Amino acid sequence: MKNAKRIGSAVLAFVMCMAVSGCTKGGNENSSHVDKVKVNSTEAAKAIESIPDGAQKELIWMGTYDLNPAKEEDEKSVELTLFEKKGGSIKWIEVWDDQKFDKLATAITSGKDIPDIFKYEWLAFPSQVVTGMYQPVDDIVDFNADIWSDVKPTAEQFSLKGKHYVAPISFSVGTLMMYNKDIIDNEGLDDPYELYTKGEWNWDTWYDIMSSFKANASGEEERYGIAARWFAPQLVQQTGQTIVTYEDGVFKNNLNNPDLERAENLLYNLGKEGLVDMTYYGSAKSCFTAGTTLFYNMGTWAMSGTNGPTASDNWKVVPIPADPQSDEKYMSSDMLAYMWVKGSTAKEAVKCWFECSRVANFDENYQQTTKEKFLADNPGWDEEMYQVKVDASSSEYKPVFDFGYGISSILAQDDSKTGTNAPMSALYEDIFKLDENGSQRTWSAMKNKYTGTIDSELKKINDKIKDFK
Repeated sequence: MKNAKRIGSAVLAFVMCMAVSGCTKGGNENSSHVDKVKVNSTEAAKAIESIPDGAQKELIWMGTYDLNPAKEEDEKSVELTLFEKKGGSIKWIEVWDDQKFDKLATAITSGKDIPDIFKYEWLAFPSQVVTGMYQPVDDIVDFNADIWSDVKPTAEQFSLKGKHYVAPISFSVGTLMMYNKDIIDNEGLDDPYELYTKGEWNWDTWYDIMSSFKANASGEEERYGIAARWFAPQLVQQTGQTIVTYEDGVFKNNLNNPDLERAENLLYNLGKEGLVDMTYYGSAKSCFTAGTTLFYNMGTWAMSGTNGPTASDNWKVVPIPADPQSDEKYMSSDMLAYMWVKGSTAKEAVKCWFECSRVANFDENYQQTTKEKFLADNPGWDEEMYQVKVDASSSEYKPVFDFGYGISSILAQDDSKTGTNAPMSALYEDIFKLDENGSQRTWSAMKNKYTGTIDSELKKINDKIKDFK
């Protein structure tokens, strides 16, 4: 039953991701989370307590998109419909992506326009928790309750000194790999989807397919295996390992882990053999129109709607190929989660919103309609493709989070003006690239370049945690 509920969560998270431009990197998310699911009085929904009279019923949300419908005639999301039935309403404070943390900090410091909830972002934990921007959710979330028990293991990962600071709502696999099956068939290559269904879709079979595709090029034809955007961290994390780990309340440098080295060496070889296409493609459609690259890897927002296949296209999707030396299934997760902002006094409203959000992503009654809506809106996707996304987002896959992205802006904040990656991104993504001298750096060279910075930043955060109350 729990697996079914988590699958329902994945389905709804998938459709919400299609509706919210915030599943992209950056930009202003302006979406109503419109969902055609009709809200029924399910047992889980009935169990949510209404916001009591005398309590603050208006919830203040600071974010890059509106939780209310974009237009008066638009249908509301399941969670908003439930929330309003329980007496709540939402006031939106709009912020742009590049200003949201500064705006939040200013509101908390000034004591004016303090929002009640904020979306979980990488820097929220532990960096912003230890600076006093959020309060624990333990007073309003019982992680042993039915609607929270599935996400309790993840919530435990985001605890500090015995207190929980993140309320996970749903999980969705970060990216999928899309390919044109007609090309696979014409080249006489093994079909990735068939390998996936047989449990044989892994680094080795993926590598062989790409190598064969490149070797089959004629004359001066240019061919690549995969477009280089977001696939590297997800590939490495198929080992279950991350650059920074969190154990017993301490953040640790994990760069010397042998499984990380195996994965990074694979990335190095992909670059050395010219299998990585460094062109930025904004969508699967633009990548396949270029016609030089076999696999396109990105979030599903870039593979659906006008970015994805039409009904006449024969495209397929598969998860990130698995580590052939691991028996565990891993998911680099796009987690929808909320933080309770420090200074918020809307305890009852926040509790109600969290519960309404979980029920909307938990209750089995909302699954089938959500699926039908997505397939109707995306005629180029068939049920097999949709099921891949659902399965890869289900509890069969263990969510992986690299806490290195949450330590500090020094480790995690890329320089968009110069195109320079911060240490975390560089360690995952730069090993298959050429440096300023036109050479590839080995994993040993990458570690030597960045380990000092990582150790220094980890010492700072661990010292702050010691003094944190």
